[in-house]
Parts: sequence; structure tokens; C-alpha cells
Amino acid sequence: QVQLVESGGGFVQPGGSLKLSCAASGIIFSRYNVAWYRQAPGKQRELVAALTSGGITNYVDSVKGRFTISRDNAKNSVYLQMNSLKPEDTAVYYCNIYSLRSYWGQGTQVTVSS
Repeated sequence: QVQLVESGGGFVQPGGSLKLSCAASGIIFSRYNVAWYRQAPGKQRELVAALTSGGITNYVDSVKGRFTISRDNAKNSVYLQMNSLKPEDTAVYYCNIYSLRSYWGQGTQVTVSS
């Protein structure tokens, strides 16, 4: 059974940083592409960052230069380092691991507010 367990969300002031983590089990992690999505209240879920199994990254324009996606295949984990956070980054963040099949984490709340 595939499980994705996220951690690292929380409350932070504008300009602050958070690092999200997502630990996977039940899959051969290195074969999968990984991504982070987010969903703000009243909005559709959007792709924030993606990292292929081959190391290619992709970011939504609004986070370029501020967020960094990374992975540690030895730990079956994917990370999202978020710097210079803004109130508009407030959302529930979801880890996604995908190849022929797609798996989702349970989501972790990130709130950016003064």
C-alpha cells in the first residue's frame, strides 16, 4: 500500500521560510516524478513545483526564485523549501508522486500572515 506522509506546514510571517517534507512508502520512489500542488480557499488546486525522476524541475511563475523542490531517493522523500513567503502563498500544500499512477499526500496547511 502506497502512503505519502507530509510534514512541515505551519504559520509564518511574510518574508519567512518553511520547508515541507513528504515521505513515501510502498513504491520504488526513484522511478517516480514528484510534485507539490497547493489549493487556496475558493481556488482550484495548482501545480507549484515538479521534479522528474531524471532531475528536470518546473515551477509556477509566482514561486520562481523563492521555492526549491528537491528529493532524496535514499530517504524516499521529496521536499519543498519555501523562502520569502507571501500572504498569497497561503494554501493547503499537497505532495504528488506520479508515473503511470498518481498518488497524493493528505495535505499540510501553510499560512502566511502578519
